[in-house]
Amino acid sequence: MPTAFDPDLARRLLDAALEVAQRAWVPYSNFPVGAAVLTNHGEVISGCNVENAAYGEAICAERNAVTTMVAVGQREAAADAAPSASGAVPAPVPQVRAVAVVGLSAAPCWPCGACRQVLREFHCQHVIVEDAAGEPVILPFEQILPHSFGPEALGEAAGSEATDFEAAGEEK
Repeated sequence: MPTAFDPDLARRLLDAALEVAQRAWVPYSNFPVGAAVLTNHGEVISGCNVENAAYGEAICAERNAVTTMVAVGQREAAADAAPSASGAVPAPVPQVRAVAVVGLSAAPCWPCGACRQVLREFHCQHVIVEDAAGEPVILPFEQILPHSFGPEALGEAAGSEATDFEAAGEEK
C-alpha cells in the first residue's frame, strides 16, 4: 500500500490540473477536465481533455498527461528488473506517483474506467480530486481500481514479467 501523500503537494497538483483544464478543447460536451501527473522523478506533466466530432476519438485529460509523460521519455527501471526466462530484460516503465484530476463543471471528477486502466499500467499510486468544497481528496490507487488487470496477467506469452503491483502483494 502506498505511503501517505503530502497535502501541500496534492494542492499543487490540483492547481496544475485546474490551470490546464482551462485549455481543454470541449466543443461537444462543455465538460473541461485537467489532469496533472507526478512522476517518480518529481516532474509534473499536465494534460487536458480534447474532443473530436468523431466522439470515440476524444482523449481524456488523464490519458493525455500519461501519453505526454511517455513521449517526453520519463522512464524508470524497476529496482528488481531481472532478465526473463528467455533472457529478455524488461524495458523501463514510466512511473506515475500520483494523478490529480479537476473538472471545471463537477467535483469530485474521478478518472473514467479507461483512464484508470491506463494509470494502472504505469503504476499509479495515488489519485487526487477535489471535493465539492474544493478540498483535496487523496486515495490510494487500489481503492479506485481493485482487482485490476495488468501486464503480469498476460504472463510470459507477451514477454511480461511481474510488476511492482505483484511484488507489493497484489494478487493476479
